[in-house]
Amino acid sequence: MAETEVLPGEATEREELPQPDLSVVVTLLNEAATLDELYERTTRTLQALGRPYELIFVDDGSTDGTFAALERLHAADARVRAVRFKRSFGQHPAMHAGLARARGDIVVTMDGDLQNPPEDLPRLVEAIDAGYDVASGRRAARRDSWGRTLPSWLINGMLRRFTGVPITDFGCAFNGYRRSAVEPMLGAIGRQKFTKALVVSGGASVVEVDVGHAARRGQSRYSPLRLTRLALHVLAGFWPQPIQWAGVVLGVVCTLAAAVLGLYGVWYWLDRGDFPGPLFGGTAIVFVLGVQGFILALVGEYLGRIQREVERRPLYTIEREL
Repeated sequence: MAETEVLPGEATEREELPQPDLSVVVTLLNEAATLDELYERTTRTLQALGRPYELIFVDDGSTDGTFAALERLHAADARVRAVRFKRSFGQHPAMHAGLARARGDIVVTMDGDLQNPPEDLPRLVEAIDAGYDVASGRRAARRDSWGRTLPSWLINGMLRRFTGVPITDFGCAFNGYRRSAVEPMLGAIGRQKFTKALVVSGGASVVEVDVGHAARRGQSRYSPLRLTRLALHVLAGFWPQPIQWAGVVLGVVCTLAAAVLGLYGVWYWLDRGDFPGPLFGGTAIVFVLGVQGFILALVGEYLGRIQREVERRPLYTIEREL
């Protein structure tokens, strides 16, 4: 899109727009290369809906000129609002910043990487208009590597188990919400990841909507290590008593293992006169250490949360807002 020249005072002299019926919240991190395409495709889709709207872009501390492009878009289009963080705080705090500022009765959230086509936005709006509180985007024909899809499959399974909501794609950021369903959860959104899981766990009605999915342009920001930490976050955030259950499992497994090895040792010693204690003892120690390592990682997640609550650190800090 060609850059729009803005005369001094033009932005303040524009006519006041009507109260938006629809808010679109877009999180961005170094998306300057595709921002114009994203804006054009999204506004074209929204204008075709024929209802008042606003676009809320949240720049999560980009370093590639993303906010400069947002300033240009805001100057040319009063429907564009923008927030810039002082540094990168993450996708979920950025989502909170956008949701907290949304004024429409219907709110659609999406990433700015164009993996989900903006042209599918009316499907989400239609589902909310039909009476549902949440229109959950489901990525059809997902174009990610197995390194992304396998951990996502495991995390989705855990969230289905812990929330009791049978949707298949908790990780899709392209969703529609009724604002009245989001507002009670604003205190937890951002601090607790998986906005959609939070909202539906509060009893909101939900329907899944198939949306397109394209391969990401560039490298994914979700490494295997980050996905592992995300799984721990799910356990700490949505499973009410994980340490107790882990302790029960550890106790049962170790007790059964000790019993089996003890019986086998007695049989082997009586039958052959020689018991291979070092091999089985070492195997048991390694297994127990592995389970203990997982429990310590889970305890670390809890301690991190306690530290953040005690320090009362802000979820994010804003450098500038349009």
